[in-house]
Amino acid sequence: MADDLDWDAIIAPGDDAGRRRRTTEPAAEPDRPMSRREARAAEAAESARPVSAPAEEPDGAAAAEPGPRAWGSESAAARPTSPADAPVARSDDELHPDVRALLTGELRAPDAQAVREARAGARQDPEARGASGPAGPPAAASGAAAAASGPAGGDHGVGGTGGGRGRGGGGGGASRPPREPRPRRRRGPLIAGIVIVALVLVGGVGAYAFAAPKVQQLVSAIGGSSEPDDYTGDGTSKVTITIKQGDIGEDVAKTLQRSGVVKSSKVFYKLLLTSPDVSFQPGSYELKKEMSSKAALAALKDSDNRVQASIVIPEGTALQDIEAGMVSKAGLSEAEVTAAAKDVQAYGLPAGTTTLEGWLFPATYPINPGWTAEQYFQSMVDTMKEHLAAAGVAEADQERVVVFASLVQKEAGLAADYPKVARVFQNRLDIDMPLQSDATVAYGTGNTHKVTTTDAERADAGNPYNTYVHKGLPPAPISNPGDVAIKAVTNMADGKWLYFVTVDLDTGETVFSDTYAEHQVAVKQFQAWLRAHPEYQ
Repeated sequence: MADDLDWDAIIAPGDDAGRRRRTTEPAAEPDRPMSRREARAAEAAESARPVSAPAEEPDGAAAAEPGPRAWGSESAAARPTSPADAPVARSDDELHPDVRALLTGELRAPDAQAVREARAGARQDPEARGASGPAGPPAAASGAAAAASGPAGGDHGVGGTGGGRGRGGGGGGASRPPREPRPRRRRGPLIAGIVIVALVLVGGVGAYAFAAPKVQQLVSAIGGSSEPDDYTGDGTSKVTITIKQGDIGEDVAKTLQRSGVVKSSKVFYKLLLTSPDVSFQPGSYELKKEMSSKAALAALKDSDNRVQASIVIPEGTALQDIEAGMVSKAGLSEAEVTAAAKDVQAYGLPAGTTTLEGWLFPATYPINPGWTAEQYFQSMVDTMKEHLAAAGVAEADQERVVVFASLVQKEAGLAADYPKVARVFQNRLDIDMPLQSDATVAYGTGNTHKVTTTDAERADAGNPYNTYVHKGLPPAPISNPGDVAIKAVTNMADGKWLYFVTVDLDTGETVFSDTYAEHQVAVKQFQAWLRAHPEYQ
């Protein structure tokens, strides 16, 4: 019956008689925003006022009606014996000032009589006003004086008699000009916590279940709306994710967030906690990016979305792109993949090898839900070694061939030109001529997707991969070469070429030259082609 609960009744203070009195007493002065300290002090002063003899009422109603009391001052006998006995507030005027402040952001002015008596007491009792010395007056006296010093209290303004806003000193302070109002602090989370605790104490779990959505709305209204932590709809572009062997719900949630399927792993995981009958089978699933958590869960439960996924590595792919593919496809975390890639000596590579770059053979690797990042890397390294051996490369020459082939892989265009490109670089090495490869320079700058460079980059001697400045092969591979590049290095074409330039980017046509003068003619041919195809500039 949580829907029948009265929101105001749950948090209303006092009893029926007290509410009757509050609703019948006329307000002597208009409402105005007040600080919480002012309201508390005024209420304390009101509670200290003698209670006049009540008028006779039938059945002892007057005897049952207590005078004004501070919040929480009821005796044990006067408290409701159960949440059902709690009094019901019929309007926000009947709420306790603190609670009303939580809900509305401001306080009502206290009873006018209480304000006047509090002011009179502060003037007539200097001992009470100065009892606390320079450090400040007692809370009740200070707060009452502060309440009296406000605009509704008369002629002192902010900081008047009694110290103003609780700053009291022995004999009161001089009047001060009004201060600029301070901006209100956002207290959404604090308010939610206080109200929820009050609800649980007064109304129990049922009241909490009913009021929790209202509290959330209150928090949003006071603290400002926050960005939604879940996507909406069924998603956009396709993406494949993998649930590994041994993954629990929390792991699945993190994989979905990592792959861009859901916005928050926490939201998805909370949804799982409300669906205890859900179980996931290890494997790969085709989902979509930016799905709502509910849509993602429904898609994972649909067996039609299960696929045989693979990690596809094209020729010339750089290590960082392979790592990204393992994260997005194999269900591995970036930390797992990065750590496995750094442990270079774990894969049986030649001594002194500093990177896995170049040693991961381009191929299609099926996703195995039970594999670790180390197992995927080991499979790629073993495949590279098998292809090197098939190309007749001795184990002692493997490292040099991989470095050389990675350069040819990035610089050559057409498959038929690979052996020629390899010959050009070998001819330069034979005469101690710099290789002058833009692909190596770009790799050294961190750009693994282009082979073009600037004058400044080609002049940078601090780049160890700058083959315009440093002679010989680069210090390590710049890509992961395939069979065509490996075979081009082991079976180079015959020729005296020292230069080459691609003169048609559409067809890949490349001109090879023996001399620099011949090369300049080919360069002009390429420039003319560029002018005719401005879309490439």
